[in-house]
Amino acid sequence: MRDDRLNLSIPCRRRGKHCGKVRRARLQCRIRVLEHPDRAINIGVLAAVQAGGCVTKLEEAEYLLKRSKRFYETATMQMDRGFHDLAAFSLEQSLQLFLKASLLKLGVDFPRTRSVRRLLEMLHEITGDDRIKEVLRRFNVELGALEDAYIMSRYVARDYNREEVERFKNVVEEVVRVVGEVVG
Repeated sequence: MRDDRLNLSIPCRRRGKHCGKVRRARLQCRIRVLEHPDRAINIGVLAAVQAGGCVTKLEEAEYLLKRSKRFYETATMQMDRGFHDLAAFSLEQSLQLFLKASLLKLGVDFPRTRSVRRLLEMLHEITGDDRIKEVLRRFNVELGALEDAYIMSRYVARDYNREEVERFKNVVEEVVRVVGEVVG
């Protein structure tokens, strides 16, 4: 089967919103991702597209949740080995993917952001549940430090100690618990 003949039902995204066009072929999606990064589909969708199937928001959410769990497990292994900078990065990725999956479960396309605080604000705006607002208020500093860990672990020589990463892990677990209760 040729790439350009696979039938998809994936709307093209423009700045996080649907532009109304539907990409009908895997080849078109790849071209779209490479030539127009501001209009790219989610990488999770692209992976499912490469597997040759159509993808719904719920399927994309399940894919992101699976990756979120893998990042969390990776962070645990990295902590055990003393790779605290990488563990901080993995925890941030785990939380970010979980929050994006939660938005998809609610039928909302997530924005092109890496800010876990912004994603939590969106979840609060959509659900109206004060538990999300409370967890955001309670862990605002830690969530900001976790966002910084994303940048620091990739581009700046910054060491994290076990206590810092344990705190990040506890915050991630609490945010996942609360959001999981709200979103279901």
